[in-house]
Amino acid sequence: MKITKYFRVADHVFAVCAQVELLKLMRNYEPFICEPTDNLVFELTISSGEAPAYEEEIRQEDEGQIIICGHTPDKRPVFEFGLIGQTAGWVVCAADYSSAELITTGYDEKFAIDNALMVLYALATANQQTALFHAAVVSCQGKGYLFLGVSGTGKSTHARLWLQHIEGTELVNDDNPVVRISAQGEAIVYGSPWSGKTPCYRNVSMPVGGMVQLNQAPHNSIRRMSGIEAYASLILSISGKRWDKGIADGLHQTENWLAGHVPMWFLDCLPNEDAARLCRLTIDN
Repeated sequence: MKITKYFRVADHVFAVCAQVELLKLMRNYEPFICEPTDNLVFELTISSGEAPAYEEEIRQEDEGQIIICGHTPDKRPVFEFGLIGQTAGWVVCAADYSSAELITTGYDEKFAIDNALMVLYALATANQQTALFHAAVVSCQGKGYLFLGVSGTGKSTHARLWLQHIEGTELVNDDNPVVRISAQGEAIVYGSPWSGKTPCYRNVSMPVGGMVQLNQAPHNSIRRMSGIEAYASLILSISGKRWDKGIADGLHQTENWLAGHVPMWFLDCLPNEDAARLCRLTIDN
């Protein structure tokens, strides 16, 4: 028997309809459970079955994970999720991403569910001043600080250095926080059900105090970014289907606003205490 559960992430509500056994895999979503509502950003139904017919558009591979993006013959978006050479599932979406079906293969169903929901969330909210970041984020004195950079740059390491050496710091999310521009014109960062390799699924939010682009270097130095440099840093850190004009336009508006309103910094750094203290001291002024 299938049942439906509702989840609220950054004040966007989505629904998942699935067998109870599959919903039990979603422990990381429990802090985000909410009451049923008709005001949904999307609804995902999970089933099992055969691969849908689709034409590939682009693929992304990273550390044994693969995501293939394409479309069905009737132009509905499709995403295939694979891990270590095996397909875990396909999600077939409505054109506006308001609904979708995840077809699982039985292999690592949790991997398929998490990836389907991350993709749907990023795309369904792209036009609502919301961005799913690839970043680590900590809180300190009531504000959230995001550490940006490509995989392997040291985002998690720098966050851990703050936890160890900057009093009052807490981890908000280690890999996939959400940033949303509020109706009052303030950037708010939220925890999410997705957090990479470090389990940290906190339903918390706070104003963004700053964003820091990390770069591994033989020294520690920090400088302010602005304009095109800040905007480019955001593009590399935000998930989205940028060859879809509607989504790209929505993300551009959010990125442009963030680049102009949120303090952004570039930190050349070593993985040490001095880097964390320099970063905190500079961006707090």
